[in-house]
Amino acid sequence: MPSSSSSSRSAALRDVVGRTPLLPKSPYPAPTSSYFGSNTFGARQMRDKLPKSVYEKLVAAIRLGHKLDLEIAPTVAQVIKDWAISRGVTHFTHWFQPQTGLTAEKHDAFLAFDDHRQPMESFSGSQLIQSEPDASSFPSGGLRATWEARGYTAWNPASPVFIVESGGVRTLCIPSVFIGYNGEALDEMTPLLRSSDVLSERAIELLSLLGDRGVQRVYTTLGPEQEYFLIDRGFFSLRPDLVMSGRTLVGAPPPRGQQLEDHYFAGIPERIQACIAEVEHELYKLGVPIVTRHNEVAPSQFEMAPMYEETDIAVDHNQLVMATLRKVALRHGLQALLHEKPFAGINGSGKHCNWSMSVTSDRPELDGFNLLKPGDTPHQNVRFLLFLAAVLQGVHRHAGLLRAGIASSGNEHRLGANEAPPAIISVFMGRTLTHVIESIASDKTVGSAEQAMIKLGVAKLPDIARDNTDRNRTSPFAFTGNKFEFRAVGSSASIAFPIVLLNAAVAEALGELTAALRAELKKTRKVDDAVLKVVRPVFRATRNVRFEGNNYSEEWVQEAARRGLPNLRRTPEALAQMMTARSQKLLTGLGIFTKQELDSRFHVRMERYVKDMLIEAHTMREMVDTMVLPAGYSHVGALARIAAEAKSGGIAAASMVAAGNDAARLVTAVQKQRDALDKAIARAEGMHEKLEEQAKFLTSTCADSMHALREACDALELAVGDQQWPLPKYREMLFPA
Repeated sequence: MPSSSSSSRSAALRDVVGRTPLLPKSPYPAPTSSYFGSNTFGARQMRDKLPKSVYEKLVAAIRLGHKLDLEIAPTVAQVIKDWAISRGVTHFTHWFQPQTGLTAEKHDAFLAFDDHRQPMESFSGSQLIQSEPDASSFPSGGLRATWEARGYTAWNPASPVFIVESGGVRTLCIPSVFIGYNGEALDEMTPLLRSSDVLSERAIELLSLLGDRGVQRVYTTLGPEQEYFLIDRGFFSLRPDLVMSGRTLVGAPPPRGQQLEDHYFAGIPERIQACIAEVEHELYKLGVPIVTRHNEVAPSQFEMAPMYEETDIAVDHNQLVMATLRKVALRHGLQALLHEKPFAGINGSGKHCNWSMSVTSDRPELDGFNLLKPGDTPHQNVRFLLFLAAVLQGVHRHAGLLRAGIASSGNEHRLGANEAPPAIISVFMGRTLTHVIESIASDKTVGSAEQAMIKLGVAKLPDIARDNTDRNRTSPFAFTGNKFEFRAVGSSASIAFPIVLLNAAVAEALGELTAALRAELKKTRKVDDAVLKVVRPVFRATRNVRFEGNNYSEEWVQEAARRGLPNLRRTPEALAQMMTARSQKLLTGLGIFTKQELDSRFHVRMERYVKDMLIEAHTMREMVDTMVLPAGYSHVGALARIAAEAKSGGIAAASMVAAGNDAARLVTAVQKQRDALDKAIARAEGMHEKLEEQAKFLTSTCADSMHALREACDALELAVGDQQWPLPKYREMLFPA
């Protein structure tokens, strides 16, 4: 008789087969522009509602990064309240991003009472600017004691307020930073804003030396491409590993995975299309500019990508993308999986972050100019090469730190596996720019900078220069024409922290290049000629971090070792890069973190890794005890009964006995590895007061025990009768009928 759990699996299969797409009751409005941003209230909407003087002060805070003038707060709050109430909103919340990778919110009602105890709606300027959630239960990494509960949220006016609709309830969300009683950063957004300010200051100073005056701000732009899986909710609920950890801890690979290469850009199944369309509809109302959707390489894997936005807004919007994916998928009987490696043996999911730098200026020819976009004149391209050199120097010097920024238990499984870039940070520049860089580095250019650019054929680099080389999708950090694509970021991660580290590394390099250029200008009359002399040693020094080949190959791993590039495969060794003297000098010296804040980030991430690994280990042991081994016992028992019945009936049963013995050996192997994992868990739990030692043990001995147990379980799965196996299989989850 099949077990009750295998019966549940059969019921889930029947349910999947009988499901039809959940289509909208009426078509979504068209065109999209007619309702895009209808649930947001940003600068454009405020322009029509606010007095001109108030609006101009607000725009200065948004456009130039100035602090909000507190005198205008009551007027702004009144306008926001009226708009929100007119749309059926009853509560507001300061929406912030603690160090959990998710967002947090505490809802307060607009409801108040006047002097006569009559109900009214109220929303003051102080309520807009600041709130006070309990800070005691958020990760702090020892930055504050548990009993120190006071924390503050403060509105980030650069990110527009928005309305979230859920369960028929509408809530006004105010994007905010989150700080402790003494001003310590407890969130992901505060360091990001600090890093943006530092990069802007350094870039403006350098541009001024180049003669590009009138620059008010340099801001980074970001376009995060989000990969994810969608599987049936019924299968998900029957998999304790997916529920508890986000990835399958056991599961034999199916005969067909992605080897036929028939999924990428294939037609999106109707049920999935209906879900994605609703996700996009919800995001469009929130002002999230999703412009791309497609099938990814792995079965049941998909991607959506937005247009580029200012980085802090892009970070907010990516959190909304992940939350909306999870929420809407449930309405369609689906589960969105954002883990970096939910299924072993096939592609994992990343979050390719397209990053660049642009200018805010009172000069029209500079305003909005992308500093990483090749230009139309020798001067523009000399400036382009200077900022390119800053990025190369920052990445080369702080490759280990950038690896720390993307370190997590999930990304540990993805990096270096199934078309993901390896854990080695390198930069791809493309054939054309590599030729230019190498020619300058080798001092093959002669004469003035203008003559050198003409000789190199890059006095004018039109827009099509971005297509002068093939796109290297194996590189973790690739130049793609007018931006860098940081491909190694994990799909479930908050993108704030890795971008903080990238901003910091580039800001430091900009400062050093400014000092070098200032010194060179004392000896060299023309600015462009001086720039060429300054970038030459940078291009030479960064040669090792530039790689134009196949990052997936084992040959590159060996070559990277010869070049001295760090290959930090495991999370604990990657996170340790945060605490090196070089990293601490960078991040504290620029004022992005205090020493205490940086220590706390390290401990929060290390603690999270330990917790993730322990959850996985405990879940795996429980699944083996309650699902895998009982299925194995049932299978062995069934074979023994069949052999006994055949023997009693005078039928030759040697083959049946042999089959039973083979099955028993598989079960014994699972038991053996299960006991090894049990010992590893006990040892790991006993090391809780030695965090770093515990993390290293979990990533080595415990991870190896889990891998060995998985191999034994997967071998058993392939031997057990289909009706006796309790867990949804890969072929069922990834290839729904």
